[in-house]
Amino acid sequence: MKKLLILSILLTLVGCAELPPKNADNLCAIFQEKTQWHEDAQQASQRWRVSIPILMAIMYQESHFVADAKPPRTWLLGFIPWFRPSSAFGYAQALDGTWDNYLDSAGSFGADRDDFADAVDFIGWYNHNSYTQLGIPLQNAKLLYLAYYEGLDGYARKNYLKKADVQKTADKVAFRAKLFQKQLNQCQIN
Repeated sequence: MKKLLILSILLTLVGCAELPPKNADNLCAIFQEKTQWHEDAQQASQRWRVSIPILMAIMYQESHFVADAKPPRTWLLGFIPWFRPSSAFGYAQALDGTWDNYLDSAGSFGADRDDFADAVDFIGWYNHNSYTQLGIPLQNAKLLYLAYYEGLDGYARKNYLKKADVQKTADKVAFRAKLFQKQLNQCQIN
């Protein structure tokens, strides 16, 4: 009886987790499947003046729309699971300290990194900070992603210039933002 109770609690908890969209490569399919996400992305876009395709392209890159995404653990001696390389968590892969700054400055008390609406708003907030503090145009997905990945100080120090893989990833984000924009222009969302 006790085992059955524990199993049912576990199944209930697993059932509460938001699943990623079935077709994460198509923005129309995402918003048709998850209609509330479209409304949430629109609100973040209007609040922070960042396009929906850029917001969604960054989230795609960071978590592939997995609510509780975390960086993979490192391994000790090749077989013992060890620490994670950072505190990044959730849809936006926001670090603990950066998330705390967001909660304080954006007036988002009670926001959660594994909540889509909060995470997309966080990405918009961060992009807007990249614009106000670094002068990055809000339409430049590549530079916004570089600042997002490297941090505002890291971007200002131009750390990304020594990291070909990060620049390549930023190019992918820019390409995906253009693809998402094209898809969004062609779809009907209820």
